[in-house]
Amino acid sequence: MQEPPVGRASVPAPELPAAAEPWTLRRFARRHPWWTTAIGVVVLSVAVVLWAGTRPGFDPYGWLTWGHQTLRGSLDTNAAPSWKPLPYLFTVAFAFAGHYEMRLWMFASAAISLSGVVFAARVAHRLTEAPPQRRWAAVVAGAFAGLALLGMRDELNDGYFHYILSAQSDPMIVALCLGAIDRHLSGHPRWAFALGWLAALGRPEVWPFLALYSVWAWRARSAPAQLLIGGWVALVLLWFGIPAITSRTPFVSASNALYSGRAPRGDRVTAVIHRFVDLHHWPLEIAALLGLAVAALRRDRVTLVLVTGIVVWVIIEIAFALHGWPGLGRYMFEAAGVVVVLAGTFVGRVLADPSLGGRLRGLPSWAGIPVVALLVLSLAGPALSAARAEHRDIAHQRRRTAEIDRLSGVLSELGGAARVRACGESVTRLTYQTVLAYSIGENVSAIGFKYAQAIGHGNPIILFTPYVTGTGWQVRALHQVTPECRTLPPINR
Repeated sequence: MQEPPVGRASVPAPELPAAAEPWTLRRFARRHPWWTTAIGVVVLSVAVVLWAGTRPGFDPYGWLTWGHQTLRGSLDTNAAPSWKPLPYLFTVAFAFAGHYEMRLWMFASAAISLSGVVFAARVAHRLTEAPPQRRWAAVVAGAFAGLALLGMRDELNDGYFHYILSAQSDPMIVALCLGAIDRHLSGHPRWAFALGWLAALGRPEVWPFLALYSVWAWRARSAPAQLLIGGWVALVLLWFGIPAITSRTPFVSASNALYSGRAPRGDRVTAVIHRFVDLHHWPLEIAALLGLAVAALRRDRVTLVLVTGIVVWVIIEIAFALHGWPGLGRYMFEAAGVVVVLAGTFVGRVLADPSLGGRLRGLPSWAGIPVVALLVLSLAGPALSAARAEHRDIAHQRRRTAEIDRLSGVLSELGGAARVRACGESVTRLTYQTVLAYSIGENVSAIGFKYAQAIGHGNPIILFTPYVTGTGWQVRALHQVTPECRTLPPINR
């Protein structure tokens, strides 16, 4: 028998490198769900904005004006819209992109607003607490809450999509508030504070909630003191420091909002409550109340805290209305967004466990399905009516867009924005005041809207009057002195 050679050790075969897994969209989405969701929301937002073909509303054009006037070093925040720092952070940054500023703002505001659908769905999904065998119930809860969020309407019958497509900040603040709730429930208090801080830059109603959360985070050591203190210092400086430099008073936002023509008439307490209740259709509000009852039975502290937040928000809005501020329905979109979450949570819980943990004995496991089906059917009619109203609103907004687009051609015929600025005060109807300011590169405060007063003063003015019917502009230069301005052509197009 031959012995193995002495001193020769067995050498293991070298390991071959594992073949790299091919990249697939499904694998990327599984490994990076937040990035996937964010990219999807941005792409959807860009597509929606381009498809709608609308332009920003009155306030957003004012915010865009803040951006480019800041770069010129001539910012004036005395006139409407009332000062708020949240859109200012974006429009200043976007102003560096020149004439792309408006598009960037519309894309960003739409993306942040539509992310509220994701956060509403996530919170309802989490609060459902469905058992593993009924996880589909939590998915249904999330889908219901996300879609119901888009169904809110204010006292002017303007729907949620109206505010998204006109690049308003209200749906953005809803998304930030729901995002803060989601991040806290997910165990990320720093992110919760950051999102709440951004929301507080948009609405003062958020301040008390952010203050309470800051105290909790401080005592629980859930967020560093530097973040909390720095956040509040920056909040105060942005809200009051910039107006102190650029307007007649640090409290110009509060001053401009007083005695609005859209303030509630009569009993302001009941008027604000009615405006809040009218944000939803009654079946959804009944579902939210049932969700509150279920939470009370289950002693669900999280849901009960959210309900308390809704009540406190409405009380704050009532106090603001009593002070003389408008108390508009859209100022309560945030609280109404939480109502949607409560309704979605009820849907999920009644599907996951219709017996409510054994408190309603004898119910079959499918008993929740007809309840939810009845709720959905009761909302189908209002949803169809809302869709038709949104269709009519988009048509109206597109006609307004055509009128705004014609304004650029009018300015070209007049020799450009610089020549218009040199020929005195520009005057237009109030609804187009911020549009004209943005178009000719002036502060909103430099654009007049009181025709009789401007004409009576006898100073050089240019009247930009939109057609009452149809799409077009009538332009007349009055009381001009210099030869260059006397030759401005009258325009009727």
